[in-house]
Amino acid sequence: MNYYFAPLEGVIDSVYRRAHNTYFPGVTRYYMPFLSPTVHRSLTPREARELPPADSVAFEAVPQLLTKVPEDFLWAAQTCRDLGYREVNLNLGCPSGTVTAKGKGSGMLRDPDGLDCFLHDIFAKAPLPISVKTRLGFSSPEEFPRLLEVLNRYPIHELTVHPRVRNAFYSGAVELEGFRYALQNSKAPVCYNGDLCSLAEVRAFEAAFPQVQSVMLGRGLVGDPGMLSPGGTTKEALKPFTDMLLEEYQAAFGGARNAMFRLKEHWRYLLCLFEGGEKLGKQLRKTTDLGQYQAITARILQTLPLRHTLQPDWEHSSVLLTP
Repeated sequence: MNYYFAPLEGVIDSVYRRAHNTYFPGVTRYYMPFLSPTVHRSLTPREARELPPADSVAFEAVPQLLTKVPEDFLWAAQTCRDLGYREVNLNLGCPSGTVTAKGKGSGMLRDPDGLDCFLHDIFAKAPLPISVKTRLGFSSPEEFPRLLEVLNRYPIHELTVHPRVRNAFYSGAVELEGFRYALQNSKAPVCYNGDLCSLAEVRAFEAAFPQVQSVMLGRGLVGDPGMLSPGGTTKEALKPFTDMLLEEYQAAFGGARNAMFRLKEHWRYLLCLFEGGEKLGKQLRKTTDLGQYQAITARILQTLPLRHTLQPDWEHSSVLLTP
């Protein structure tokens, strides 16, 4: 089985990928949060930092592109090829309102004919294999057969299906019937993404869909970063892992304040792996002092027992990214 780490914007950046791969092996491939190319045909400093030469890291990573303009896609794909990457991923799944309002991400699913024209143009000149990440539709799963008909016209390297529509965002139950339809009718190999938050759930999915060769994990793997590692998630690994994140974020962001805010977002997920983290979670949310942050996270690791299985509650977690 191939295990992919999903491209969570604002969470899974270059710093996180390096640290996770160092302390928690088991991921086959990391997908990068989307690059949104423009007519300026240049990478911003942040984009260049997030898109290092492929041979400069010790793991496989795949850049994800978010655009509705074929020429912008092809420029970015060529840039990725020049940097040594062997695949690019087209984002047709992002549900953000600011993205879909521009007709990008899952906004492209509203117009199958327009999507067909876009795919025709990029596959005609693509310098790299293209994988695609999609949803079942924009408003209704009934849109998916028509969308898959369009997707099947092109040599997609791999099709990752998040079985929700855009309007569901990430809430509510996944539409497994829609995923089964993709599995039965897609000409491309199909990867599953959606709500697998424990190793037990991963194994149950593998048993239910033995023909699937790839799964993409997101928030569950952030909350339980050692889910796929031989020893699981341990406090002995979490301590140097979070220390490495803090050190490298301070260097990247030029100080402790923004580094702490980024780490608070990670702890929003990580605290779901600890028993009784509500009190310390509130303290962590409120602090703006680096020393207090380090003392609170040390107490979490020293005093709170790890759960055997992650209990997702990040939608209501008290540890939020706050200014």
